[in-house]
Amino acid sequence: MPTTTLKITGMQSDDCLRSVMNAIQDLPCIGCVDVSLETGEATIEHTSMVSEGDIRQIIEDAGYPTI
Repeated sequence: MPTTTLKITGMQSDDCLRSVMNAIQDLPCIGCVDVSLETGEATIEHTSMVSEGDIRQIIEDAGYPTI
């Protein structure tokens, strides 16, 4: 399963963390998701049916820019 790691800015609380996790998990074909509030990184396992661009877009749509 491909793995994508993204740096996310703007997360400041557990509510932010939950918002990002929920947004990612709403995408189809997502496996394991690990989002760290401390490092601002998200590591996402997904099938090839989901691109890095799709993941970036859903996170940014939730209000959290990615680097």
